[in-house]
Amino acid sequence: MKTTIAAFILTAGMAAAQAKSNPYVSLQQEVRQAIARGNAWLKTQQKPDGNWDDGGLPAFTALALNAAVRDPELDKTKPFPEHIEKGFNWLLAQQKEDGGIYNRGLTVYNTATSVTALMAAGRDEYHPAVVKARKHLIDKQWDVGTPGETDDVNDGGIGYGSSDAHTDLSNTYLAIEALALSKQVVEDGKFGTQPDLDWQAALTFLSRCQNLEETNDQEWASNDPKNKGGFIYNSIDSKAGTDVVEGGKTALRSYGSMSYAGLLSLIYAKLGPDDPRVSAVKDWLGKNYTLEENPGMGAQGLYYYYQVMSKCLSAAGIDKLKLEDGKEIDWRAQLGEKLLSTQREDGSWVNANGRWMESNPVLVTSYTVLALQQLLDSIPE
Repeated sequence: MKTTIAAFILTAGMAAAQAKSNPYVSLQQEVRQAIARGNAWLKTQQKPDGNWDDGGLPAFTALALNAAVRDPELDKTKPFPEHIEKGFNWLLAQQKEDGGIYNRGLTVYNTATSVTALMAAGRDEYHPAVVKARKHLIDKQWDVGTPGETDDVNDGGIGYGSSDAHTDLSNTYLAIEALALSKQVVEDGKFGTQPDLDWQAALTFLSRCQNLEETNDQEWASNDPKNKGGFIYNSIDSKAGTDVVEGGKTALRSYGSMSYAGLLSLIYAKLGPDDPRVSAVKDWLGKNYTLEENPGMGAQGLYYYYQVMSKCLSAAGIDKLKLEDGKEIDWRAQLGEKLLSTQREDGSWVNANGRWMESNPVLVTSYTVLALQQLLDSIPE
């Protein structure tokens, strides 16, 4: 009896010590379970041909596959489970002669999301398709007017890729992410000399989407306290509307999801933490931190916001986000608890607000599983 009690005390002491050294022990277990339940639900939604949801939008399949292959319980040293293999076979079959992976337009959105999933799979046999898709994305970067000069507000950016009237930060960020994550594939020269994005032009476009007068040459840019440092949808429009600021100037209003997408894009473009664009957007994100809404947009695009937040803060190496009042919050714990609390009984997630297709549980569940996986991967060892 004494031995049993002693063993119990020793086990409890070890657990307490582990929890003290890693405060995320409990959260990690809960997140892993939530990921498993989310991926199990997604598996039930796969179509007989191997795709998910709308076959006209391969991005849905790419997002579900990305979530599946990043599951912490999946052993990627072994062959993929049948449904994952079938999904990737379907996705690769959608690649067109121009390298894009798409069906019903939105070529950049679909191709960039597909490249990210193909890279997450970690399979060398997918690399030829990735190389072709990279060229498609690079070819979609705008350079109108005088070649080589960013004399148009759209220059350097990337739009949806089909009959575009303009470029936008959302597609630009997705393309930049796909190119950054797949760069290793073309670096060794195995596929010959490959084109690259005009990164300087891309930085000019990104700067023109940020409320920061020092680096944005557009008249609408504002340093008013409400907007300074944040990002908007593109260099002429904010989905969050406008603000009339001091002096009667009309500023395009900064908002949450695009501000995280902007910071993540700056990081992929290799800007350091001391760059004024990086420090300004970090300040804006701290001042506007919330998990109750997509700041400036309410419930619109909320789960897109959660996913890009998780990726961005992880990539920025931010363990504690500094708020306006000087306090620092543990974003991992707060975001994890928020997402765990909104998982439905069947393992899925959905947004009650249907803007940007977020009434679609396949899309939103994929977003959320990816957000949780990124959060889990970012926890310090």
